[in-house]
Amino acid sequence: MSQPGTATDLLTVAPVVPVVVLDDVEHAVPLARALLAGGLPVIELTLRTAAALEGVRRIAAEVPEIVLGAGTVTTPEQARLAAEAGAGFLVTPGSTERLLDAAEDTGLPFLAGVSTVSEALRLAERGHQAMKFFPAEAAGGAAYLKSLGGPLPELRFCPTGGITARTAPDYLALPTVGCVGGSWLTPRDLLAAGDWAGVADLARAAARLRTA
Repeated sequence: MSQPGTATDLLTVAPVVPVVVLDDVEHAVPLARALLAGGLPVIELTLRTAAALEGVRRIAAEVPEIVLGAGTVTTPEQARLAAEAGAGFLVTPGSTERLLDAAEDTGLPFLAGVSTVSEALRLAERGHQAMKFFPAEAAGGAAYLKSLGGPLPELRFCPTGGITARTAPDYLALPTVGCVGGSWLTPRDLLAAGDWAGVADLARAAARLRTA
C-alpha cells in the first residue's frame, strides 16, 4: 500500500498498530508477512533491543508493502538511524524540543508521545495535529482521553501502553482516536515459537476492530 505522507495519515492505516519488541532479527520478515496476511499492513518495531534496527532494514528491503515504523525513539541519533535504516515513520514516547527537532529533520511522519494537556498543546503549537497518547492506561485510560476531546477536539491520537484486545474498542469509540497501539498482537511466546499463523490470527481479529 502507499506510504502515509503525514502523521494524520498514519492514524488511518489500520485500527491497531502492532507494537513489537524484536529479540531475534530472523523473526522480522516472517512477522511482518504474518501481520500482512492477517490484514494489518503496519508494524512498529520498538528500538528497545539490539535487533531492532537490523529488523527495520530487513523489513524495508523484503516487505516494502508494509507501513514500517520505528518506535521508542528517545534520542536524535535514534531518529537519524531509524530513518537511514528505512523506517517510514517514527514514534516517540515523549516530546522534548530536541527530540522533536530531530524527528522533524528526518522528513518522516511521526507520532510524538504526550500524556498531559500541556504537552498536547505544545505539539499543536508546533503544527502537529496527530500524536501518541502514552502510557495510555497508566495515564488515565479512555476516560482521560475522552476528556481531552472537549478543549482539544481538533487533535487526533494513537493511544498506546497497556491496551488489550478487550479495552481497545473503548479507545476506538472516541472521535479523537484514529487507531491504537498494541503489543498483544505479537506476544513473545508466539514469536519464540515461530508461530506465524498464530500471529496472523491475532492480526485478523484486530483488523476487524473499527471505530464506532
